[in-house]
Amino acid sequence: MRLRTKAREVALHILYQVEITKKPITELFTDYAESNPQCDEVCDFARVLTLGVEKNAEHIDSLIKKYVKNWEIERMAIIDRNILRLAAFELLFISDVPPKVSINEAIELAKRFGDIDSPRFVNGILDKIYKTENASKGQETSNG
Repeated sequence: MRLRTKAREVALHILYQVEITKKPITELFTDYAESNPQCDEVCDFARVLTLGVEKNAEHIDSLIKKYVKNWEIERMAIIDRNILRLAAFELLFISDVPPKVSINEAIELAKRFGDIDSPRFVNGILDKIYKTENASKGQETSNG
């Protein structure tokens, strides 16, 4: 498994644990690092992802809500919600990851950890976020 793929998986597990246990991300990372002492690069990228999601949660959740029709983000499966958050963070804030990679990695996470409809659901929402938000960024750049 590639390092960033593994890091996304670790980040998903950490975000899931945050929602279930209400423990802080830093505490959960400490626990993970102690039980996986050779996790250097994996932990580094997973930490970027989880802390980025946490820091930008309000903005990310508002975007997800904007593109999810007839569905409350709070009622989504925890796994689907956090896959969307991770990938949306990557799409919006990490420029060295191609958007198609972020979306495909999210779909793979949904296949592994979500239910049967999760991959299609995740793909649809992320595709809308990517296409619409990049189009509006382009307009801001050309008008500004």
